Amino acid sequence: MISKPAIMLLGLINERELNAYEIIKQLSYMNVKWWFNIADSTVYATLKALERKNYIVGKTKKIGNMPNRTIYTITKEGKEKLKDTIKEICILFDYDTVLFSIAAFYIDVFEVEERIYLLDKRIKYLNQYLKGIEKQLPKLKENRVPYNHIDNVKRMIEIIKAEICGAEKLLEDTKNIKR
Repeated sequence: MISKPAIMLLGLINERELNAYEIIKQLSYMNVKWWFNIADSTVYATLKALERKNYIVGKTKKIGNMPNRTIYTITKEGKEKLKDTIKEICILFDYDTVLFSIAAFYIDVFEVEERIYLLDKRIKYLNQYLKGIEKQLPKLKENRVPYNHIDNVKRMIEIIKAEICGAEKLLEDTKNIKR
């Protein structure tokens, strides 16, 4: 799996060709800084890393009297890596909820049928995971585990429920596209 900044940038470049400045502006428009802050220096470093891995290609263009700009385009390898990463994020669960938030931004890299499949699989996995954690609560109480440990398990349960709710809403909206 690639890094969160790499997913964000590949997703944006997959939508359309962009230069670094346009990427930074787009991240600002998306209010990404409120849930995943990417420094401008990280954008530039990530673009260089993605280019070295052949996930994107940069071409220098002269626009009027402005300095040369490097415009980035996603490669076939980059699109496949983006898809593989989003697929991996969708079918697994990580308490780092930012991962799925990023994947949800770019899930339209898949056709509608595959989106439905991935989201349905995610929901099933999360429900199974939730049942496993909920089974732990009575045992924790029986064994007189400190309240803060029990409260943390309850917090984990709420995070999973929120992830299920978000995935169900995304699935519902995706199914509406089909109609």
